[in-house]
Amino acid sequence: MKFNWGTGIVLAFIGFISFIMYFVISMNFNKKYDHDLVTEDYYKMELSYQDDINKQNNANSLEENVSYTKTSEGLLIKFPQNFDPKKITGKVSLYRPSNKHLDFETPISLSETYLLVPDKRLLDGRWDISIDWQYDGKSYLYKKSLVY
Repeated sequence: MKFNWGTGIVLAFIGFISFIMYFVISMNFNKKYDHDLVTEDYYKMELSYQDDINKQNNANSLEENVSYTKTSEGLLIKFPQNFDPKKITGKVSLYRPSNKHLDFETPISLSETYLLVPDKRLLDGRWDISIDWQYDGKSYLYKKSLVY
């Protein structure tokens, strides 16, 4: 068989296509490159986005909003001092962008104006915290990204 320019070009195309197909297949089937959505019910969450905006506006209109500090025991979430802690309900969601298996939610049940998320539940790195809470029938939402 004679090797000429046409054969070389065809072999180069076959090699390039094989190279690209190898990476496409390895990215789709290798668990190391897992592509997850932020939430499983993404479109359902999109429909309630205006409610989240209203809750955030309610939280921003408070004299004292929710705050957090990192302590040796964990993450200390402080609610407004002028609110009765027994009337505060809701949930705290912590989302880890790098690993969905570390995500968790904690219900809010207070006897003081603060909530402690234990240090053993939080690994070092970036976390997205979302505090969806209610007080006297009014809903509030606090969202931040933090590095623990």
